[in-house]
Formats: sequence, C-alpha cells, structure tokens
Amino acid sequence: MSKQKSRNTRIEMELRKALFARGLRYRVHRRPVKGVRREADVVFGPAKVAVFVDGCFWHGCPEHATWPKNNADFWRTKIETNRRRDLDTDARLADAGWLAVRVWEHEAVEAAAARVHEIVLDRRPG
Repeated sequence: MSKQKSRNTRIEMELRKALFARGLRYRVHRRPVKGVRREADVVFGPAKVAVFVDGCFWHGCPEHATWPKNNADFWRTKIETNRRRDLDTDARLADAGWLAVRVWEHEAVEAAAARVHEIVLDRRPG
C-alpha cells in the first residue's frame, strides 16, 4: 500500500488543469483551517472552498465501491473509518465557514471542473 499514490494522482492533475484553464487559481495540498489536521487537494482561499478528490475504493463510492474478500473485516473498517472522517472533515470546515466539495475519481473531469468553478464563483467575496 505504500506504493499507492496519495498526491498528484491522474484525476487530481486533470482536475487542476481543467480548473486552471477556466481561469481559477488555487493552492494544492493545504490545510484550509488551522488546527484541523485535514489536507484538501485543491484550496480556494478567498472563496473558502476546499476540494477533495476521493478514490472510489478508499472512500467507499456508492457506485463503484467493492468489498475485498481477503481480510474483509480490516478493509470494511478501514473504508468506513475513511467515510466517517470525510463527514467529520466536512462538518469541521463548515463550522469554520468553508465548503468542502467532494469529487469522485470516476467523475468526468470537465463536469467536476464546471461544478467546482460555479461553486467558487458563487462564493467569491465582493
């Protein structure tokens, strides 16, 4: 598992490229809120939008999640813990005035970029 890429994955890079092409500027792999040890994949500071690109396996995608047969209890616990942490992260960010946006790895990049673009524009100050 140590060889599993957790940063700069293909979908993450494609999403960032699409967002940049739409004129959005952002920070990558940042903690949006001090004191909350959760790192977003793409952060739009002034708009207070944090984008998380979630892998279908690791975050239990409702469409594509699979439950391994080998070491099943371990994997079910691991994935369900990830889901709970995602919900907790979203709540903590919301309490601090941020919006967490979740993009699944199976989503079409252009559709995800359009959704994020619209959200960021709606939340920009001024």
